[in-house]
Amino acid sequence: MRIGIYARVSTRDKDQNPQSQLLPLREFAAAQAWSIVGEFVDQASAVDLKARTAWRDLLDQASRRRFDLLLIWRIDRAFRSVLDAATTLERFRAWGIGLRSYSEPWLDTTSPFGEALYYITAAYAQLERGILSERVKAGMARARQQGVKLGRPGGTHAIGFRAKWHEVEPQVRSGHLSKSSAARTLGVGRATISRLLAAGRMEAD
Repeated sequence: MRIGIYARVSTRDKDQNPQSQLLPLREFAAAQAWSIVGEFVDQASAVDLKARTAWRDLLDQASRRRFDLLLIWRIDRAFRSVLDAATTLERFRAWGIGLRSYSEPWLDTTSPFGEALYYITAAYAQLERGILSERVKAGMARARQQGVKLGRPGGTHAIGFRAKWHEVEPQVRSGHLSKSSAARTLGVGRATISRLLAAGRMEAD
């Protein structure tokens, strides 16, 4: 089977390397005896379609039926919303192309059940992004109302900081939020995020 693979990292996450997605995708394809006919890599926000030149090239190649299946790292690497995921799937179906996710093995549009899970996964990913954004905003607003100065000067022991960290920490550990993004959100350095993660592991041991 001819496949294309797609990887994306955000411009805000400059510490991320697309190879961390590409290497497992290549290994998975090799294990299935699939032939990779194209690798498409973007460093851009999911919503910045103008900057996602590789994605546009991928769609062009798909419309020409240059590959039979698209393998992605995770659904949120490819689509910015449920509507985007749904309309793209319709285009892929018309072109006779399937889609699979490495990190979400249940997501396989080549089967009716997998296609149903595709829409559910896309909806959950959008909901999760929205919830995280609202939690962070609410935590920062609450801290401001309490007179807490947000940013580096307050340090990790400032009132309200721990509450915000507990909201962000699960997202960092699950890989949905990079250390750099978490650092910017909390107004600390990336090294501080690493120390907090390490401290949390030691407390759990």
